[in-house]
Amino acid sequence: MDDLEQQLRRAFAPEDPPPGFAARLIARAQPPRRSMAPRWAALAAAVVVLAAGAGYGYRVRQGEQAKREVLMAFRIASTKLSHIQTQVSR
Repeated sequence: MDDLEQQLRRAFAPEDPPPGFAARLIARAQPPRRSMAPRWAALAAAVVVLAAGAGYGYRVRQGEQAKREVLMAFRIASTKLSHIQTQVSR
């Protein structure tokens, strides 16, 4: 047992770290700096796509509203012309 104890004491004996160990450890512990440019670019692209989609949707709705108004005008004109034609035929 004496030999085993000696081996364990030697294995667990304190030793001084190599020079620069603390600086390397601190450098590795700090998170790497990442650029914010890709995030900003992605955000800007998302805003552009959203604005373009909203603009397209707005124009589509405007077109549908104009179509409804033109059809309503045609119906009114048709009704008026039909009424006039009936009166002229009498």
